[in-house]
Amino acid sequence: MSEEMLMEILRQMFYTTALLVLPILGVTLVIGIAVSIFQAVTNIQEQTLVFIPKILGVMLLLFFLLPWIFQVLTSLTLSFFDLMVFFSKA
Repeated sequence: MSEEMLMEILRQMFYTTALLVLPILGVTLVIGIAVSIFQAVTNIQEQTLVFIPKILGVMLLLFFLLPWIFQVLTSLTLSFFDLMVFFSKA
């Protein structure tokens, strides 16, 4: 395995990881801020109140994004196979 192949694989892995994780992190951030504002306005200081909305939001998001996630991971796997063929011929 050459250094170029390793660097290309790592670059694609980091890019794909960021691409798949950012929507989930964004939803949890928005839900967390909304619940925190709600807690500040109503003066409810329950620490565990934020977990249920976050879990439901992530589950709902994953339900809708799962086909896209599988498509992205499949294309990543196919590109790895293409890289192996390309670098094995070189």
